[in-house]
Amino acid sequence: MYEWLKIIHILSGAVLFGTGAGIAFFMLRAHMTRNVATMAAVGSIVVLADFVFTATAVVVQPISGLGLIHLQGYSLTEPWLLAAYGLYVLIGICWLPVVWIQMELAKMAKQAQAEGEALPPRYFGLFRIWFILGWPAFAGVIGIYWLMVAKPVF
Repeated sequence: MYEWLKIIHILSGAVLFGTGAGIAFFMLRAHMTRNVATMAAVGSIVVLADFVFTATAVVVQPISGLGLIHLQGYSLTEPWLLAAYGLYVLIGICWLPVVWIQMELAKMAKQAQAEGEALPPRYFGLFRIWFILGWPAFAGVIGIYWLMVAKPVF
């Protein structure tokens, strides 16, 4: 049981990290083309990927993590676990608006493409916020990986 739960936890963490990095890469590359059709298509795919992969991993991570904590006999209040919980919340605080922003960016790009118009200034302002929010979320995931491996004593 422990081995399966650990595999599930590690794989869902990899999905969370990998999908996040992939989404960021493709969204940024599409944005850099300045091609509205590309931005619209990639924006839609990114939103779908976030819901299918990232959201699933976001649910699996705490469930499998709590199971591992229980099976290994750790206290829920171990300092390294408290730090991991805090980072998980930080990541969520960044990710939730990012998902909404991605949906808005895709919608604006589709509309601009359909109407043959340029993207509105709001698109670029939201993209900037999306880009900024990605950094603490990415750092938070790296921090959680470190905490899970090192299990430091504070």
